[in-house]
Amino acid sequence: MSLDILCIGEPLAEFNATRGDGGYLFGFGGDTSNAAIAAARQGASVGYVTALGDDEAGRAFRALWAREGVDARAVRTDPDATTGVYFVTHGEGGHGFSYLRSGSAASRLTTRDIPFDLLRQAKALHVSGISQAISTSACDAVFTAMEAARDAGALISYDSNLRLKLWPLARARAIIHAAMGLCDIARPGLDDARELTGLSDPDAIADFYLKLGAGIVALTLGREGALVATPGERRRVPSISVEPVDATGAGDCFDGAFLAEYLATRDPFIAGHYAAVAAALSTRGFGAVAPIPTRAEVEAALRDTPFPDKTPRSEVA
Repeated sequence: MSLDILCIGEPLAEFNATRGDGGYLFGFGGDTSNAAIAAARQGASVGYVTALGDDEAGRAFRALWAREGVDARAVRTDPDATTGVYFVTHGEGGHGFSYLRSGSAASRLTTRDIPFDLLRQAKALHVSGISQAISTSACDAVFTAMEAARDAGALISYDSNLRLKLWPLARARAIIHAAMGLCDIARPGLDDARELTGLSDPDAIADFYLKLGAGIVALTLGREGALVATPGERRRVPSISVEPVDATGAGDCFDGAFLAEYLATRDPFIAGHYAAVAAALSTRGFGAVAPIPTRAEVEAALRDTPFPDKTPRSEVA
C-alpha cells in the first residue's frame, strides 16, 4: 500500500494538568506522531516510524494509531527501553513541559530502522528537529531517511521544533540548518526561527530558509496565522479566532494539516490557510491529540472563513 506521508520521530505519553488539584489527564504527544494523526484526520494515508517500549504506553500508542488509521508496520518494540513521557502544566505564561525521555526506545533509533521500502512508496517524508535531537543515532537515521526520500522523488517536510533542553543552540543550529537545506517544505515557528537565525522580521526569516534551499517556507505566527513563501510569491494567511484552552500540539497539527492539504491541492497558500485554521481549532481542548480536528470540522470553519483571495502578497523577483 502506498502512503501519502511517512513520519519519523519520538512519541511521548502525555500527562496534562487539566485541573488545579494536581490531577493529570493521560493522553498522547510527540511532535511527528501528532502531525501524523493530524494528517490522517484530514484524509491522508500516513505511516509512522519509531520504536516503543514494551510497556503500557507503547501498547496504548499502537492502539491509538490503529484507531486513527496510521500505518505502524515500521514501528518496532524495544524490550530494553521505555516509551518516553512528558507532563504539561498551565500558567499565566502559557504551558510548560517536563520530560522523562532519557534513553527512550525512540532515542535508540538507528539507520537500520529506516524502512526504505516505505520511503520509496511515500509522497512525502515529515521529520523535525526533535526527531534529530533525541540522540546521535536518531539524528543520523533522519539524515539517511531524508537522503533516501530525495532519491525516491518524495517531498521532504522539516519542522525546526527547537528544544534547547535536548541540545545546545550551536549544535541545534548546525543540524537543523543542514536538514533545512535538504527539505522542500521548511516549517519553522517564529520563536524557534528567531533563536536559530538571529533574525526577527518574518519576511527576513522566510528569505533565510528559502536561501537554504526550501521551495516552500511556512512560518507559523501563532494567532496571526502564517507567512507562506515560495521563491516567487509570499502571503500572510490568517487563522480564526477561538477561545484557546491548550496550545500544546498546535504547530504539529499545522504540519499534518498542511501536508495533507498540500498533497491534495499542490497550492501552498491554500494549504497554509487550511493548516492555520486547523491549528487554531486544535487549541480548544486539552492535550496534543484529542482536540485535533477532522477534515469535516476544518471545512466547516473554512465556510465561515473562506480563503482570502485578496490577502496582501509580496512578489519576489
